[in-house]
Amino acid sequence: VQLVESGGGLVQPGGSLRLSCLASGFTFSSYGMRWYRQAPGKERELVATITSTGGSTNYADSMKGRFTISRDNAKNTVYLQMNSLLPEDTAVYYCNLRLYGRNYWGQGTQVTVSS
Repeated sequence: VQLVESGGGLVQPGGSLRLSCLASGFTFSSYGMRWYRQAPGKERELVATITSTGGSTNYADSMKGRFTISRDNAKNTVYLQMNSLLPEDTAVYYCNLRLYGRNYWGQGTQVTVSS
């Protein structure tokens, strides 16, 4: 299993970013995926989840209405569209797969929201 995130960077408050996670080594279209984030000095927290078909999504309360998780099973990629970014969204963002009781993580992509 390999998960490779990209798309992070420095953005001003109120701005937008789209993160991508390219997956390989498993049948991507058969599994739900998740995005997590970890801010400095804080525990890793769940951001959003999406089912294998993309038909159902869920979000942490603080991200509802601002973030959108989606996937393209033809491209083995899950996305996180982040709008109206706030300084408190600054974190390393990780995509996650749970497979046979084991968690798989990418290397993460840094998102910094600052003026």
